[in-house]
Amino acid sequence: MELRQLAYFVKAAETAHFTEAAAAMYITQSTLSQQIKALETELGMPLFDRVGKHVQLTEAGSVFLLHARQILLDVEKGKQAIEGLQNLLTGELRIGATYAFTSLLLPALTSFPEKYPGLRIFVHYGNTEELERKLRSSELDFVLAFHQLTPGKEFESQELFISKVVMAVSKKHPMAQLKEINLKSLDGMEMILASKGFSSRDFLSEVLEKHKVYPAVRIELNDVHALLSMLEGGHWVTLLNERALNGWKNLVAVPIAGKALLRKAYVLWQKGTYRKKAADLFVKELLKSIEKQKQ
Repeated sequence: MELRQLAYFVKAAETAHFTEAAAAMYITQSTLSQQIKALETELGMPLFDRVGKHVQLTEAGSVFLLHARQILLDVEKGKQAIEGLQNLLTGELRIGATYAFTSLLLPALTSFPEKYPGLRIFVHYGNTEELERKLRSSELDFVLAFHQLTPGKEFESQELFISKVVMAVSKKHPMAQLKEINLKSLDGMEMILASKGFSSRDFLSEVLEKHKVYPAVRIELNDVHALLSMLEGGHWVTLLNERALNGWKNLVAVPIAGKALLRKAYVLWQKGTYRKKAADLFVKELLKSIEKQKQ
């Protein structure tokens, strides 16, 4: 049994199509088919039912898939550990971040590569659910995300900071001079908000529904940078984490009166896995830059 056979098998299981799996692995379909057939012969049971051009896992295939994924995951963790021992600050660092972290990340992304030029950094933006899925499969080294509650036990978490939800407007907006605004005043107000499905938007929707407040949402965006750029025009209003406004000098955060709407920001790590030294150092750099931004 070879690791490549396991990789071919997992990809075929994920795509349910030998041709697509072969293309994704940069091999011919005949090669993939032969290797999976050899794997089935060694195991003594068929892993797939062939249905025309598509395939589906047999009961044995479903059971074996769990183990094959774990083997490949353990091998990848081992490779990362050895790479870390060979040279602690070279290689790749894969960071997952929700869109609200865009502005917060920029200072660290500027200073960190200057200190450690041997590293290649990849930042993947997405919603919390998508990023956590990638973290489980070791596609990311860690994730930066906001949570209303403490993250689940499947992750190790490190709290970064607490951020208030505020109303944000341009300095040119008539409401920019307000010291605070009552939540009820937002009822019927025209707004742009983050798209549904993002944790920040889902949190807001729960709060607004609880208080029977229904803004007139005219535009939904999954890009915080684009949303804030639209605010600078002067007309629009939004609700978001105040930390997302860092670096946007033409925008104003108007506090919401009454009980503070708080969101906690966390670093999430996959539990029980090797943690790259570069990942720890980057988080320290991020914390330093966040402290500077508060001053």
